[in-house]
Amino acid sequence: MSVVGFSGDTGRSRSAVSGTAVLAAFTAAIFTSAFLLFSIQPMFTKMVLPQLGGSPAVWSIAMVVFQALLLAGYGYAHISTTRLSTRNSAILHIGLLAVTLIALPIAVTTSFGEAPAEGQAGWLIGVFILSVGLPFFAVAGNGPLLQAWFSRSGHAQAKDPYFLYGASNLGSFAALILYPILFEPMLRLKTQSVSWSVGFGVLMVLIAIAVYLIQDRAAAHDAAENSATAVAADEPAPTPGRIAGWVALSCIPSGLLVAVTAHLSTDVAAAPFLWVVPLALFLLTFVLIFRDKPLVPMESVARLLPILAASLVLFSNFGAQLFVVVLVVHTGFFFVATLVCHDQLYRQRPSARYLTHFYLWMSVGGVLGGLFCGLIAPIIFDRVLEYPILAVLAVAALPQVWQAKRAEWMRQALPILAAGFIVLLGLHLFFGPENEPPSLIYAIFFGFSALALLLYRRPLMVVASLVILFTGLDAMQRMQGGRVDERSFFGVHKLQTRQDGQFRVLSHGTTIHGAMRISNADGTAFTDRPKPLTYYHPDGPIAETLRAVPLAEKGRNLGVVGLGAGAHACNGTDADAWTFFEIDPLVVKIATDPKKFRFLSTCAPQGRIVVGDARMTLTKEPNGRFDNLLIDAFSSDSIPVHLMTKEAMALYLDKLTPNGVLTMHISNRHMELASVLASLARELNVHARVKHYQPPSASLNYDEPVPASVVVVARNADALLPLGSAAGWTPIEDRGTAVWTDDFSNIVTAIWRRYTVVFGAMWSNWKAKVGL
Repeated sequence: MSVVGFSGDTGRSRSAVSGTAVLAAFTAAIFTSAFLLFSIQPMFTKMVLPQLGGSPAVWSIAMVVFQALLLAGYGYAHISTTRLSTRNSAILHIGLLAVTLIALPIAVTTSFGEAPAEGQAGWLIGVFILSVGLPFFAVAGNGPLLQAWFSRSGHAQAKDPYFLYGASNLGSFAALILYPILFEPMLRLKTQSVSWSVGFGVLMVLIAIAVYLIQDRAAAHDAAENSATAVAADEPAPTPGRIAGWVALSCIPSGLLVAVTAHLSTDVAAAPFLWVVPLALFLLTFVLIFRDKPLVPMESVARLLPILAASLVLFSNFGAQLFVVVLVVHTGFFFVATLVCHDQLYRQRPSARYLTHFYLWMSVGGVLGGLFCGLIAPIIFDRVLEYPILAVLAVAALPQVWQAKRAEWMRQALPILAAGFIVLLGLHLFFGPENEPPSLIYAIFFGFSALALLLYRRPLMVVASLVILFTGLDAMQRMQGGRVDERSFFGVHKLQTRQDGQFRVLSHGTTIHGAMRISNADGTAFTDRPKPLTYYHPDGPIAETLRAVPLAEKGRNLGVVGLGAGAHACNGTDADAWTFFEIDPLVVKIATDPKKFRFLSTCAPQGRIVVGDARMTLTKEPNGRFDNLLIDAFSSDSIPVHLMTKEAMALYLDKLTPNGVLTMHISNRHMELASVLASLARELNVHARVKHYQPPSASLNYDEPVPASVVVVARNADALLPLGSAAGWTPIEDRGTAVWTDDFSNIVTAIWRRYTVVFGAMWSNWKAKVGL
């Protein structure tokens, strides 16, 4: 007789209660485990961020390490459940959890010393493994372990325990959502670490309870499992082809996770707030899909994927300034692509007998995707090619594509590929590789994008169109001023000429970090002393702060955090002594090459360049050294938060002379940072002024200054007298913003303040236009 809760039980009331208790215990344990697993990721990555300048690449490496540890945990779970009885497997695992207690609370190891100037990826991997490897590994195996144990519980749902994976990912999703909106703004890192340790203790208790409740039935199941009858009745082992499908379908979304996250965190902020968005969406797909009836209409989702893929191409080139739209397009595409891949994974799942096999090979795919984007792509590609490659593969993951026969490929995809490459080859031969793309090329580009949108019901044709679109997009970008990309651990640096070859420009993401005139309007070479341009223009506020520092007979000691092209050196005098602090050796290579930029070779040939994170390298400088220290280390529109904390500000002030001036460049499209510095000035009892500079004309000529927001700070108020209200410098407004420290920062409110101002201005302009 079978009753509710457990099958084959004779005690109706007892079995029902036991069935409910078992389900509750396993659900609570797997939810708590996943919650801890995915709260440790942003927490520890935020701990280690200051070691490498807040680079978005830190998160990419973090995901690779965590995926590798997850694979190790899944491998451990597979071996434990296939080689040991449930009882022995549980004893081993609880013992592992107990040993893990010695590694708590979590903190960054100091065994590896400071980050090296080169080989940062290897150093960072070592730090992660030594600091957090054991706790993460111990928790990582819980998902498949608990599901495998539950499948032996005799519960009515034990034959198909994959629904518990939804509970697991619900816990992961909750952790990632709560981290930026609750844990990060309200708890300091030390408190977060201690809280995680308490949660780990609770998890141990929940796992012990779950194992205790099923011990008798699990033993009976193990005995039956060993019988020849039970083995013969089960399905055959997964074939290599089926396993390859699992690996591929998990590899694509895992790689996209790294690629999309890197794209977003490069142009917004290297902070867990934005990192967790793609990862949370990634986990949400499991909650929506890993169930008998998906919670989303997958037929409609599959039709939406080609449309979003085509939109992705368009906004990769034409939507850089539309932050909200770009965010929606990229995350929307990623979410839909991941839904498609995970839906195919669930449809191909094996029986509970091969559950740990399934999760193990899924994890292999996840590691391969992360390795490709996080470690391999930066080495083999000089620009970001991994993202478009994975975008095409995501559309190819639709069943209509990978199940298509050769004849269908020949009939639908081949004509588009042939026509597209003929057009691209003709344009390359006719216009050349180093000319600005003419309007005709843009028209053709839009035409192929429209074609991809119109053919959304024919995924094979869409895949072919996307190959042409991404290839054409890359070619167009390379044609823009003979663009040359150079890639390092810290990102892709773009070198190109603009305005009919008159200027050479260095950029990263969507932000220009240096420009220099290389030819006159008549085409002759420009050989005079180079003039600083863009943010460092002599008429801009950064140069103005340098002029406010009195000249000295022996010259001034000047420091700059963030080398860029070295343009600021030409705002000084020949007698000045310059020290530049730069974390990226590739930037040093570019700036010191006189064939690329002449600022350093002309204006500061004896300038000293210190490679490494500024927080680390500045501590080695003598106190009271600099008459002016410029902090301009922002990469694209991302900010290394650890350079704007109370501890960082105190360090900068210690390195200034008694009358020294600290200059902080805070121009940012997405965050309002003046309030952060106002709170720091209040906390440290120093004087601060701000200038939001707008040039006289909105010309796009590189000879003209650009808008900039700059804050100056000094211990001595008299040092700021030259920067008075008449020149546009005003006392910085203290809005009561919470003080950022190494243990606490709040990116969310900084973004909120910025967009409150932006949308408020837009609303006011609209009311003025309509006469309200």
